[in-house]
Amino acid sequence: MFVPAVAGPAGGWVWSCRADRIATRRGPHCHAPRVALAVTLPSLLSDLDLAFELADLADRIAMTRFRSVDLVVQEKPDGSPVSDADRAVEQALRARLRDERPDHGITGEELGSTGSSDWRWYLDPIDGTSDFVAGGSDWKTLIALAHADRVLVGVVSSPALGSRWWATRGDGAFRDGVRLSVSRTSRLADATVSDDWRQTIARGVNGHPLTAIAARSANFRPREGHTFLEVAQGRVDVGVGIGGFAWDYAPMQVIVEEAGGRFSDLSGRARFDAGDALASNGRVHDEALRALAGGD
Repeated sequence: MFVPAVAGPAGGWVWSCRADRIATRRGPHCHAPRVALAVTLPSLLSDLDLAFELADLADRIAMTRFRSVDLVVQEKPDGSPVSDADRAVEQALRARLRDERPDHGITGEELGSTGSSDWRWYLDPIDGTSDFVAGGSDWKTLIALAHADRVLVGVVSSPALGSRWWATRGDGAFRDGVRLSVSRTSRLADATVSDDWRQTIARGVNGHPLTAIAARSANFRPREGHTFLEVAQGRVDVGVGIGGFAWDYAPMQVIVEEAGGRFSDLSGRARFDAGDALASNGRVHDEALRALAGGD
């Protein structure tokens, strides 16, 4: 079970909430809708509660297998590792969704896609399997709910670090109950770019989108945690993802956008399923896109 920052009596939550907020057992959800929603906020909060329950379930299963001496690891066709924990987590989450949201579709990293509904859950049971297998702490479970290609709920749970990020469309983004906000840097020339796990900027890889943006930025930082979460927390101004999938980017899109930032593919379309992604504080996004296009 995810441990709240402040626990109240009988396992409840204690938050100091103004009249324009509601306090739930999952923490504060600040009501300041900025977009027209096809569904009501209370219904999304119900979906957020379910996403938290899925994350709790994933945490329990993954932590049971974390650093286990009998962990079974295989190589997938693309050369990446998959463990028995990856499969066990996704199977459990799918079973829970079949019970709770039987009409919804599901797309997961390990078991593919099912269903044809406009409502779809995206699951990455263990993002960072290599680190999980090696006994490191830089792995997470990613969960998102989208309706007609618009991500409405996103949860990222990191049980090994004891932390969780989440967002609901129109209701803000949070880490462990603290509301997130992107940076206020207004020019790419003053911006800090996050390097990726391959250290693309540090190694000076030519022709890469990251190096194109970094060449016009003030500074770059080594990757710490997840690049897009760093953007949402205001620690960096720009981040790029290359070769990801919908389950990698769906929760990140809503978290970044609800933190006040912008999330798009590398051509500027507000998509999470294009394979590549650009996240920023919003203020420098157009400049970053021009840098990618080779413009001024």
